[in-house]
Amino acid sequence: MLNEIYDHTKEQMSKSIDALKRDFSTLRTGKVTTHIVDHIKVDYYGTPTALNQVGNVIAMDATTISITPWEKNMLSTIEKAIQKADIGVNPNNDGDFIKLFFPAMTMDQRKSIVKQAKAMSEKAKIAIRNIRKDSNSDIKDYEKEKDISEDESRRGQAEIQKITDTHVAQIDSVLASKEADILKV
Repeated sequence: MLNEIYDHTKEQMSKSIDALKRDFSTLRTGKVTTHIVDHIKVDYYGTPTALNQVGNVIAMDATTISITPWEKNMLSTIEKAIQKADIGVNPNNDGDFIKLFFPAMTMDQRKSIVKQAKAMSEKAKIAIRNIRKDSNSDIKDYEKEKDISEDESRRGQAEIQKITDTHVAQIDSVLASKEADILKV
């Protein structure tokens, strides 16, 4: 009974950390990655479609992303979607493909992105604490229904707290790594 709650708690908390890592991949660091454009949706014949589903998205070098649409008539649609997404650069359309030239980041931009990363990690910590609350509530329900004793309930809640502390430490570690990556010139 309690082991099922522990396993479910670990699984849910791990999913929160995975979501945080996905969010972090959209943040810009010193080197440009194609993940910066992952959230951009293009109107593909009336359907919002991910940019990487309508063309090749390639990081040419540390500051340039090239987007080659599979259909030439999609160039202007892709260009508009990039402008609308407001990722900090204007697309350069040369008739065959679109290039995004990212200037070197200033220290103020880096600090701003670190603030975004901290806000994302705080959201993940809130999610972890909510999962802890739900798990503790389940344990208390078992105690009320006399399925487990008061001592087992206390031990179960202590174990949930250990699991929570481990996952919060993982979030702090992921944040520290991302922060170092962002601030590295």
